[in-house]
Amino acid sequence: MAAPKKIRIQYYRSIITTPTKQRLVVKGLGFTHLNQIVEREDNESIRGMIKAIPHLVRVLEN
Repeated sequence: MAAPKKIRIQYYRSIITTPTKQRLVVKGLGFTHLNQIVEREDNESIRGMIKAIPHLVRVLEN
């Protein structure tokens, strides 16, 4: 069985002055500090979260 695909995401813009829903999405992705890079499973739910906050995160090439 193949390992699930992964996606690397970088949190590069601050959540200061952002709406509460966007803050919760950033927290839900697992970010705790600025310029942090996390690796998550590449699925529709994670892609939807990224789509909700494209101005705060970057998708990095693997």
